Amino acid sequence: MEKSFCNYFWALLLVFAGCSKVLKERARADVRLPVYQDVPYLQDYAVKYAVQKKDISLAKVFMDRNNVVQVASSDGVLRTHDGQFLFPGVLVEDKTYRPLTDKNVSGMTIYEDQFVYLDDRAVFSNAWAGNLYLDHDLPNAFAVAAGNDFEFLISDGTSLQFLSKLKVPWKGALDNDSIQDILYDGAGKNFWVLGKKSVARFDTATSKLETVVQGREFTCFARFNDSLILGTNSGYLAMDTSSGNQIGDVHTKLPSTEITDLEVIDGQLWFGSTEGAFRLREDGKFDYYYGKRWLPGNLVKHISKGTDGSVLILTDAGLGQIVFEKMTLFDKAQYFQKQVRNRHIRLGFNASLVAMENGNIDSGRLSDSDNDGLWTTMYLAGEVFRYAVTESPEALQNCRESMEAMERLFSINPVPGFPSRSFERSGYIDVLHDPDRWQHTDDPEWDWKATTSSDEAIGHIFAYGVMAELMDNELKDRAIALIDTLVGHIVRNDMSMVDFDGKPTTWGRWNPEYVNARPKMVGDRKVNSSNIISMLQTAYHFTGKEKYKEKAFDLMHDHGYFENLMRPMKEIARAPADADDWSKMLSESWNHSDDEMYFVGYWGLHRYAFNDTLKLRYKEAIIDHWEMERPEREGAWNIMTALTGTPEFDLEEAAWYLREHPMDLITWNVRNSHRKDMEPMAPNFRRQTIREVLPPDERPIQRHNTNMFRLDKVGGDGNQEYSAGDIWLLPYWMGRYLGVISEPRP
Repeated sequence: MEKSFCNYFWALLLVFAGCSKVLKERARADVRLPVYQDVPYLQDYAVKYAVQKKDISLAKVFMDRNNVVQVASSDGVLRTHDGQFLFPGVLVEDKTYRPLTDKNVSGMTIYEDQFVYLDDRAVFSNAWAGNLYLDHDLPNAFAVAAGNDFEFLISDGTSLQFLSKLKVPWKGALDNDSIQDILYDGAGKNFWVLGKKSVARFDTATSKLETVVQGREFTCFARFNDSLILGTNSGYLAMDTSSGNQIGDVHTKLPSTEITDLEVIDGQLWFGSTEGAFRLREDGKFDYYYGKRWLPGNLVKHISKGTDGSVLILTDAGLGQIVFEKMTLFDKAQYFQKQVRNRHIRLGFNASLVAMENGNIDSGRLSDSDNDGLWTTMYLAGEVFRYAVTESPEALQNCRESMEAMERLFSINPVPGFPSRSFERSGYIDVLHDPDRWQHTDDPEWDWKATTSSDEAIGHIFAYGVMAELMDNELKDRAIALIDTLVGHIVRNDMSMVDFDGKPTTWGRWNPEYVNARPKMVGDRKVNSSNIISMLQTAYHFTGKEKYKEKAFDLMHDHGYFENLMRPMKEIARAPADADDWSKMLSESWNHSDDEMYFVGYWGLHRYAFNDTLKLRYKEAIIDHWEMERPEREGAWNIMTALTGTPEFDLEEAAWYLREHPMDLITWNVRNSHRKDMEPMAPNFRRQTIREVLPPDERPIQRHNTNMFRLDKVGGDGNQEYSAGDIWLLPYWMGRYLGVISEPRP
């Protein structure tokens, strides 16, 4: 931007600032933001039961009308013991009916929601007063299916036998094929028999066995939408039940192509595979259940419908019960509030639980973090929004406790106005092995963490601005004092955060010599300009001190910070070959941590703009950034964009993020890179790996500062639990405060 044009622009800005205010207020009155109606939806989560013996083989799982779960295994009948969300149970021998333990139970099924067993002598049940007992002569039988009127078809892999209370028994076999499974078709009132290379139909009225399908290696089958669905080791296919002809092509665009089980549950087709379970949605895509977030093991043996509305997924390592519970977003928020307070508050900080043993939340410990200040300010801001909406005394107390931790970040170190990263009691941190970060205090009981970064600084100012604006108690004055303390420190130290050694921290630099040393396409130049103007505006708005306003206009007018922050996101790219090494390092790829810094800073940038003309320009910059972020379907960024007043901010995508986010925030290993149902993208600057982002409950647990297109997470399986305070509660309560998410509706 040339100097003459720049001066002309700023003159116009000041001239039209006043008159634009009236126009903006009038326009704002006509804007109606969309509102997500918070009605109940089905939230899924898993209750897991591990098998206790390594050499045991699991075959089938069912739940009866009394909500009892039983598993047919090589060790007899098992049942579930204990087990609840986040607290896994185990599979144990079912001793409740003593005669059952003495029988050689080799298979089981469900009939009229009652357990039916198969042993080496009979098909029998303990229901119906024990009156069901049908002898057979297939001592090695393992497959059994129930039809109407107490009719059953069983097999030992070679022969078939039909048993009935009313009809004559029948015995037969497939032509040159071994039998794998049997299912009953209630509509056609016949049984289907799956061989390795064929499918036959048994008519119970005529006792006729007819081969309908011949072909490839089959692994499992199901009756779905008037077709026969056949699983293979390389996908699945549909067959016409009348002609036996294949319908369409083999389906291979699946999360996993090695299909081990097929079941129809409440009109939906479920798949078991060697790599988890998935169900077909109406839109042709899949809901994928993989890894220990959902299942004890990934090799699925059997899937069945629970009489309580759950889905039972039996794996080689145990049972995963997928529970579908009706709740609103508010209900989910209530659960996450408890999660945070129960095990994620360390000295008032919003912290992670680490060093856990295989997901056991009772085995973990609270840990400090380089970003204690940032994660806590995001949680704190969410609690302020919650208090503004509900006037909850609990939310107010949470704010007070976290505010004490934030204030102590300033007072525990000897540098005036400098916020520590964190603090901890002495003896629990190896200070000698991290001398740059950890420092002793004058009090031998405490150590503090130095080298505070720019993302902490913008987080501080965001939370304090929200608190100063929305609180009407002593917290308002305390928040304003911290705003003045931090921004005052930055201004008097040449727009830097100066550490205990008298030097600026690596990332706490906003002066022109540092910011404008970066080429224009390097993201740090834009984000640092955007953040510091946001901080200066916030400081001026609440303190009224002219030095903050003067410094902001000096940076925008004389040092190009306005041009920097308004630069379109499409221009952010890698530094050129002749750039300095630091700039090249900063721009190797898109920095998702910068996205978090931008959006957290947008509250102060837009809300506390010096005038409405600037506010209008800032809105352009925010929406430009939001447009770039839209493929990520990020709940926080979409809701934060609503603060500009634009009615277009992907509200439904934000609600999708909040609904689809897993309630289990443990860092389980996750794998998606093997999936064939995704459209991959070539390596790119934004690190977008696939065309459409996966739901939050199918990808690794992560905060807002990471790439939402990350497919896999390997290592440290179940060794941490993240707090919902910054991940989920902030966007939810901000949405409630901005009025784009309703209170819970019936």
